[in-house]
Amino acid sequence: MDKAKLERLKRAAKNIRLGAIEAVYSASSGHPGGSLSIADVLAYLYMEEMNIDPNNPQKPDRDRLVLSKGHVTPGLCAALAERGFFPKEELKNFRQIDSYLQGHPDMKSTPGVDMTTGSLGLGFSAACGMALGSKLLGYNNRVYAILGDGELEEGQIWEAAMFARHYKLDNLTAFVDFNGLQIDGKITDVVDPTPIPEKFAAFGWNVIEIDGHDFVAIERAVGAAKECKGKPTAIICHTTKGKGVSFMENEAKWHGSAPNKEQYEQAIAELSALE
Repeated sequence: MDKAKLERLKRAAKNIRLGAIEAVYSASSGHPGGSLSIADVLAYLYMEEMNIDPNNPQKPDRDRLVLSKGHVTPGLCAALAERGFFPKEELKNFRQIDSYLQGHPDMKSTPGVDMTTGSLGLGFSAACGMALGSKLLGYNNRVYAILGDGELEEGQIWEAAMFARHYKLDNLTAFVDFNGLQIDGKITDVVDPTPIPEKFAAFGWNVIEIDGHDFVAIERAVGAAKECKGKPTAIICHTTKGKGVSFMENEAKWHGSAPNKEQYEQAIAELSALE
């Protein structure tokens, strides 16, 4: 990856993090921690990888992204704004009455959203259906799903994983946001879903483990997924919940809490100072 591309992706991820904090603060509610942990993956997919067009968001053969961990909509909305699907100023209307930016992704009202999600596990199943549908229609597109590590406690995830392998959905890539925390604390203390890579491998998936904040690693993993034939790929992203904001990092309480004015100002200052 050349230096210019890397710097461009870093700026995009920084803007996504800033946008996510702006959205949650403006709404006085939302999910900042998991939005910050997936900002780098979102930046790479939306700004570099995906075949999408903000001027034609319903293009039939577009690449698709399903945010299966649908509660981290602040991050998704910030990424869509960064890509140009709607003005960044709209992030200040997040979760407001009559706003098209709501607390979970809404494919009927928000430009660029490919699937309405919320109840954990459902989005992954939908992504599998999209991938199979694309193959039946003869499209040469890709389908991406972003899953939470706590979400892997849902049985539907493993039904979908079995489905995807059975139908050889090599056009499907699942990113697992492995930050180790969910709303009730450590995932290993709630209902331990580990070992995550070994479980996907046991279901017949191609498995890649990476640092989910390393753009070079993300790019290589996405490229390897596209080269893998006959099976879907799971990219296990080791991430930090709340990445980029010191007091939010590795703190489960920021799973679904909004910052107050002082915390907001500190978060914006810290993120703005990132290179």
